[in-house]
Amino acid sequence: MKKPEAAPTWYKRELFDEAIKTKNEEDLDSLISKINDQYLYWDKIKYQKTEQNIAPEILWTITKLSRRLNAKKLQFGGYSFYYNVTDKIQKGLHEFDLNIGGTLGSQGVIPEEDKKRYLISSIMEEAIASSQIEGAVTTRKKAKEMLRKNAKPKNKSEQMIMNNYTTIKHIVDLKNEPITEELLCEIHRLITKDTLDNVSDEGCYRDNNDVNVVDIIDGEIIYTPPTFDKVPHLMQDVFNFFNHVDKDKFIHPIIKACVLHFMIGFIHPFVDGNGRTARALFYWYLLRNGYWLTEYLSISRLIVKSKTQYAQAYLYSEIDENDVTYFIDYKIKTMDLAFQDLKKYIQRKINEKKQLINFQKLKGINERQAIILKWIYEDPDVIFSVKEIEVRFNISNQTARADLLALVEMEYLEVIEQNKKTKAYLKSEKFNELIETQIVK
Repeated sequence: MKKPEAAPTWYKRELFDEAIKTKNEEDLDSLISKINDQYLYWDKIKYQKTEQNIAPEILWTITKLSRRLNAKKLQFGGYSFYYNVTDKIQKGLHEFDLNIGGTLGSQGVIPEEDKKRYLISSIMEEAIASSQIEGAVTTRKKAKEMLRKNAKPKNKSEQMIMNNYTTIKHIVDLKNEPITEELLCEIHRLITKDTLDNVSDEGCYRDNNDVNVVDIIDGEIIYTPPTFDKVPHLMQDVFNFFNHVDKDKFIHPIIKACVLHFMIGFIHPFVDGNGRTARALFYWYLLRNGYWLTEYLSISRLIVKSKTQYAQAYLYSEIDENDVTYFIDYKIKTMDLAFQDLKKYIQRKINEKKQLINFQKLKGINERQAIILKWIYEDPDVIFSVKEIEVRFNISNQTARADLLALVEMEYLEVIEQNKKTKAYLKSEKFNELIETQIVK
């Protein structure tokens, strides 16, 4: 995408004088509130109309003054950043505290008995979508099949997805740990395994200034990160920001997570894989601070659908004097959409579970086996492996094998040899007859 239009310089004495003169216009306060609630940049503000036909430059100056007066300031290395907590952002934070954090209310969002299954599915969705943001080309169906079967990736796109899946599961394990340079580099190494042009770049800070963000259409450089010699110092400030809580200056954990995400993109500490690392750090920080439902949110799936807005949020923040509010506003909106998607997904799964009742009535069938039979009933050509059942249900290999062999013994499935080591389980010739006589009336 194109680099946003540069805004006019707002801190000029003559503009201040004009801004003060027009500040008392009747319709101005409500317009500024609207502009700030939507957190519009100059390229939108210049088209805003007022009854008094206030010049766009004056309106931009008034907007900037209102933002700077209420801004919270942050420092990383020699760079200054700031952000505003708008009414919309405050509302979003409040709702997330109620629904995504460790409150009693949020505990009821996901049925306890289904948590493991939903978690596996959401981690797969996040792994796939986060890779697609960075250019992985594959369908969700193919990617999920690869992950469920634990199949070896066949190309770079599949390798990216497998890496993300492994990394997210790893973050869940170490979510309570403080971050260090060693841990971050380990995360980057997991994320970029076998996907970079130079293997030596895996898990290592960049050692040159050849990294730029470029418009894929015309090749224009739209962002140049800090020079490589500044990376270690900047990243140390990022680690301090992640690990420590300032008792004198409270920053909401979700805002901190958004800032951490943004800072990895701003610093670009690695040759490649910065976006995936940034999103992993975002998850890590929220999980570390008690937002357990984050494990079940596929935020990247929503980012894939709004990649232009995602890129704009970064660019607006960078071009507008490091005002990170644009990025925070986008992330909170995306988190809300991900939460709404999760609720719809869970409701759909609850409805599907109700449809399982007939399959569960089959003699000698447990709940997992009932689900397997339902899958086959809906997709007669599906083929399972023990490993796939193990991954889908998050159960041991022995339990998965026992479930499938029992269905073979009851003649719902038959088993074939795929190779010397692997067996495949598929619909038997008697399947329809057995189901129809016991379920379909």
